[in-house]
Amino acid sequence: MPIAGQLTPKGQRTRERIVEAAAELVFIRGVTATTLDDVKAAAGVGSSQLYHYFDGKAELVQAIIARHTELVVGRQEQLLRRLDTLAALRDWRELVVGIQRSLDCHGGCPIGSMGSEVAEPDQAAREAVSESMSRWEAALREGLTRLRDRGVLSPSADPAALALSLLAAVQGGLLLGKIYRNPAPLEVALDIALAHVASFAT
Repeated sequence: MPIAGQLTPKGQRTRERIVEAAAELVFIRGVTATTLDDVKAAAGVGSSQLYHYFDGKAELVQAIIARHTELVVGRQEQLLRRLDTLAALRDWRELVVGIQRSLDCHGGCPIGSMGSEVAEPDQAAREAVSESMSRWEAALREGLTRLRDRGVLSPSADPAALALSLLAAVQGGLLLGKIYRNPAPLEVALDIALAHVASFAT
């Protein structure tokens, strides 16, 4: 299979169109219920084109995870790593909740939803989702470490534990919000997690 960086501009656009169409279908239907025929129809490509860029569904799933990671984690990590106040952390909370509201609480977290579906049957996909979550957690940890180093948080604050608690709040809140079709679980989970972070304020 050609590597994305080695494609012609036209080839890159075709590959991106396939991944985008597949990601949208998976977000709505899930991995299992999305077939390659569905992807071909949605992307407007034939079998020869699809298999030119991907060996099969497993490789396409990896590309979808990578796309979601850039759209979700990539959008947040620069903000998180440059945290300088607790107010900035609350701005991140507003960003996450705002995205959920804009989607009317459909789909939950695209990375977490895929992870819960592929974790047992697809080891490679589970590892890719794990790396994505680890990247998200690292961005939170770096931001919280910055707050501690700047004296915003007490030296007793544990950025690693706090980062993990925030990520768990996001994932749990998004899952319940998806089920209830209500952003309240995400708001409550994040508010409690942020209150815990704020308890270490100097």
